[in-house]
Amino acid sequence: MLRRNRNVKIVATLGPASSDYETIKALFEAGADVFRLNMSHGTHDDIRNRHEILRDLEVEFERPICILADLQGPKLRCGTFKDGPVMLEEGQAFRFDLDDKPGDAKRVQLPHPEIFQALSEGSTLLVNDGKIRLTVKSVSADHADCEVAVGGEISNRKGVNVPDVVLPLAALSEKDREDLEFVCELGIDWLALSFVQRAADVDEARALANGRAAILAKIEKPAAVKAYAEILAASDGIMVARGDLGVELPVQALPPIQKRLVRECRMVGKPVIVATQMMESMISSPVPTRAEVSDVAQAIYEGADAVMLSAESAAGDYPIEAVRTMSAVAESVENDEIYRQVIEASRTPSKASVGESITAAAREVAETTDVKAICCFTHSGTTASLMSREKPRVPIIALTPKTGTARRLCLTWGLTCVLTAEVERFKMAVVSAARAAKAYGFGGDEDFIVVTAGVPFNTPGTTNILRVAPVDEAKIFAGGPE
Repeated sequence: MLRRNRNVKIVATLGPASSDYETIKALFEAGADVFRLNMSHGTHDDIRNRHEILRDLEVEFERPICILADLQGPKLRCGTFKDGPVMLEEGQAFRFDLDDKPGDAKRVQLPHPEIFQALSEGSTLLVNDGKIRLTVKSVSADHADCEVAVGGEISNRKGVNVPDVVLPLAALSEKDREDLEFVCELGIDWLALSFVQRAADVDEARALANGRAAILAKIEKPAAVKAYAEILAASDGIMVARGDLGVELPVQALPPIQKRLVRECRMVGKPVIVATQMMESMISSPVPTRAEVSDVAQAIYEGADAVMLSAESAAGDYPIEAVRTMSAVAESVENDEIYRQVIEASRTPSKASVGESITAAAREVAETTDVKAICCFTHSGTTASLMSREKPRVPIIALTPKTGTARRLCLTWGLTCVLTAEVERFKMAVVSAARAAKAYGFGGDEDFIVVTAGVPFNTPGTTNILRVAPVDEAKIFAGGPE
């Protein structure tokens, strides 16, 4: 069976360069563990076709595949210009207003009345990924008069960011609501929310998803960084989306923020993806820059659950090479002894529950004896996530009878997810674990594994058993009744 030689997961975005069966299959074989469907691009038919291909690949490879749908969110954009792009000069006056007439060198539409309600004198507006910076001099209900602080070319429908204001925008636009219902009915595993500002944004999406998908909050606004503790508590996972975050914050602030966000996810055992521009040069080059390799490596050293490719795999010339390169970087980092030192030095010490204590004990047993793998039986995924948080030196096999749980856990660090039949007795759980360890090449008949489970079975949150067991089934049954 296909087995990864690394613990960090790779998220590959699908798009025009990766929309057919053979290319998506090649991405999976090259190392992609999670596939992102970007709802900002492509029709519902495009999304449905890619989803069907991924579910067909699950059958072909006999292993779960995780699908993440990324909602567009309330992206702010200016209107159009009558005579094409306009060059804004430092010091000049420029107005944003609600007038839908094409713009010129003095004004352009910003079709978001709620923005004018939130702005005040001195607020900053950023245009075209922060290349243009304007300062608000006066504001009314239908316009904002600004002074250009940093000039540049502005053209049709360029993005507008408001970094220093919590905007009174609904987290989900009408398009987002339609997309959410579509992908949840389709059967995706994770739902990523763009431009989250507060925990209530996550709560709104969770109510609409109604248990059909796990909720992942994208941290890409300063307001989200400030409210991070509440957003993390409300979410099932986090994406550090450095694109817009890097526009709205000073670029030098990004590395410590990234480190803190990842660390806090690790503390609570929730998966975190580091995303945006990780290997951007590979959109047009068969090899990344050295700086990009270091960037990917840094996220892995920090303990991120996953690293993500965006346009590199969705629209680039070398999508498969980008996945293969990222996988190679991950394997190299994880084989570095300094990586183990960093990971273990930052391990979360809290052992507040029986489940946490069992997973911590499983790691310690595995690392102090000649055990080949840790096998976790899980229904909801909580036990496997806690085991992942421990970042053990041996592989983790997450066994579950729930297809949705298996798919969702594919995003989490170190987990090889295996679908298994329901079990009623612990001995049969041990047998299932031994068979999985052998099938995936983690151990042979002379080896041992650690098995964790909860009794009574099929009850979420009851992890209370740890056993060191042989991989050889005959030895398991020779051990007496259980």
